[in-house]
Amino acid sequence: MSVDTTTTDPGAYSAAEAVRRILTSTGDTWAVVGLSSNRSRAAYGVAAVLQRFGKRIVPVHPKAETVHGEQGYASLADIPFPVDVVDVFVNSGLAGAVADEAVAIGAKAVWFQLDVIDEDAFARTREAGLDMVMDRCPAIEIPLLG
Repeated sequence: MSVDTTTTDPGAYSAAEAVRRILTSTGDTWAVVGLSSNRSRAAYGVAAVLQRFGKRIVPVHPKAETVHGEQGYASLADIPFPVDVVDVFVNSGLAGAVADEAVAIGAKAVWFQLDVIDEDAFARTREAGLDMVMDRCPAIEIPLLG
């Protein structure tokens, strides 16, 4: 079940608007936190879809593996170039810290995958000026853009 990520922000922020903005105009460099070479994990398939739609993926995993031809890094802080979107494939209990790291590295947006929900992290990230969605998958959303 999807969580309504609409806020009472006077700017009428909504998840649908953020999804479109992140996928079409936020930038094409996506750090995928939790991405490893394990083909059975959701992150592996989602990263492949992002690449097919022209996004540069950056694997972020403690093993710092190369995945889909892209060099991996052990943490967001280790990435030596700007990241536009941080796509989070860790459980909800760890996701807030990743969102805070995304803010710290100057990312423009944070994307929490399906079943990853942290309302406090959502509020902190939005207060820092980043776009954010929770409990959504870009591999599902991007083909729907038309």
